[in-house]
Amino acid sequence: MLPRLSPLLRTSTFPTTMARVIPRAAAVPLGHTPNAVAFVRLPSARLGFVANANRFGFVSQSLKPSISDGQGLSPLRGKVWASQREYRKVRRRPRKSKEKELELNVSICIEEDLPDDPEVLSIAEMLRLNVPMAMKLAFDGLKDSAYKTRDTAINDVGGFESVELSVLLCNDEFIRKLNKEWRDEDHATDVLSMSEHVPELKLPILMLGDIVISVETAARQAEERGHTLLDEIRILMVHGLLHLLGFDHELSEEAEAEMEKEEELLLKSLGWKGKGLIQSAYDAENGAYSHKENTDDRKKEGSLRFYKPKFNYIFCDMDGTLLNSKSQVTPANARALKEAMSRGVKVVIATGKARPAVIESLKMVDLAGKDGIVSEFSLGVFLQGLIVYGRQGREIFRRNLDPDVCREAYLYSWENKVPLVAFTKDRCLTLFDHPLVDSVHTIYHESKAEVIPSVESLLAAAEIQKVIFMDTAEGVSTTLRPYWSEALRDRATVVQAVPDMLEIVPHGTSKGGGVKILLDHLGITAKEIMAIGDGENDIEMLELAMLGIALSNGSEKTKAVANAIGVSNDEDGVADAIYRYAF
Repeated sequence: MLPRLSPLLRTSTFPTTMARVIPRAAAVPLGHTPNAVAFVRLPSARLGFVANANRFGFVSQSLKPSISDGQGLSPLRGKVWASQREYRKVRRRPRKSKEKELELNVSICIEEDLPDDPEVLSIAEMLRLNVPMAMKLAFDGLKDSAYKTRDTAINDVGGFESVELSVLLCNDEFIRKLNKEWRDEDHATDVLSMSEHVPELKLPILMLGDIVISVETAARQAEERGHTLLDEIRILMVHGLLHLLGFDHELSEEAEAEMEKEEELLLKSLGWKGKGLIQSAYDAENGAYSHKENTDDRKKEGSLRFYKPKFNYIFCDMDGTLLNSKSQVTPANARALKEAMSRGVKVVIATGKARPAVIESLKMVDLAGKDGIVSEFSLGVFLQGLIVYGRQGREIFRRNLDPDVCREAYLYSWENKVPLVAFTKDRCLTLFDHPLVDSVHTIYHESKAEVIPSVESLLAAAEIQKVIFMDTAEGVSTTLRPYWSEALRDRATVVQAVPDMLEIVPHGTSKGGGVKILLDHLGITAKEIMAIGDGENDIEMLELAMLGIALSNGSEKTKAVANAIGVSNDEDGVADAIYRYAF
């Protein structure tokens, strides 16, 4: 049989085949460690094990297989008593009737949409032992108590043969739906308690109810309050348990003080870290946690699995943004991108580079290919938005440079011996060998430039999307840029991605325009995207996005239009932006 859930949960939740269940521990006497059962995923067959606990709580495991038919579980059952009596052979006395001990039946369930995370599974396993301990102490507190505000519908648990309790670990969306349906509050919360006890029914079993805990909210609170996720979930479990036993801090100040005191007593008696939930919430409201060093919105690496993405897409530039000053993707940036992708965020490259150069750069950090962020079959905006690839990596847009502009650029390069590279989709062409031309391949991973030894031959070789001139940063700013800005007028546009290169692209085009074409192709809006860049060629993209982030190493014009300024590309700026703003 499936673990019992309250009518509320049975009505509101998804089908039980969508929940991973740690089946109810076998019945055990009050105060003893319940039998261990293996983690399972419904509705597959399982192989569990039973762990017999002695009176001191030490556990020894013995394998015991059990097979499910796929429609439900047949939990392992068995009673474990604290000790065995020995009798002298010389005299036999009739065995005295033994007072029946209260049995605890605890189910720990994991909602299916939670990630398959080792930490969550470890916490669930720990709860299998912790929950009965907390129940015993809480029950002991009811004996001879003089609470003024507690609902005494559950009073003497000794009148029952067994107690049943379910604890469900879920995500924010799951608990939000419960909160909306049963409390008319349309937001996620940390813990919900739902009683299944009906005082009028004289049953031998105390069906205590269900405690539902959002692991995502718990993780955020744990980070804010400076303790572990296990600590926070224990605090929430204690809070939920006390609600099921009749405590309600929302009734009055006296009721709040009484429940708060009981929370602290239970946590202290169990030796668990952290304050009770009532005191923790009060501290948070009054800024008691503002002393933490991490006072900004930057999440910790490895924590994004517990945060809901704010955006469906991240559009990211390459040179000066994802790539550091050595033209490398740092390990921190790579990990952040992979973590964002694992949470369902689609990362799209928008760059002045050609697609092969991006694939080559990201291949080094295992971000290229089928499971990466770029391949021949992925979305992307390349060559300053002049080539756009849509679904299945198919070309959906291309814009070529005016041949007359190309001729003027080639002649200028040939006559002034200023190195130039012309880009035609996945190829690079030039008029003569030069160390700066070679650097386009060796440093920026573009295709090795093919030397075409005359202007006329180069003009006839292929349709060109853009050309770049290369010089020192000073040469670009004082000579090349003023000359070409004046010479081109409305026939083409000059842009800069890096200080020592000047790019000439078709008039009226931009990287932001390429991003807009891709958004229209996908049927998504700018509200769904976050964009990260640094150069002047990123301005339109950052203005288009719901959130545009310029790295601190970027141009002043770019930073002026951005919604936020991030740290530099040499300080893992992309990773910082993701951890700070994307979730």
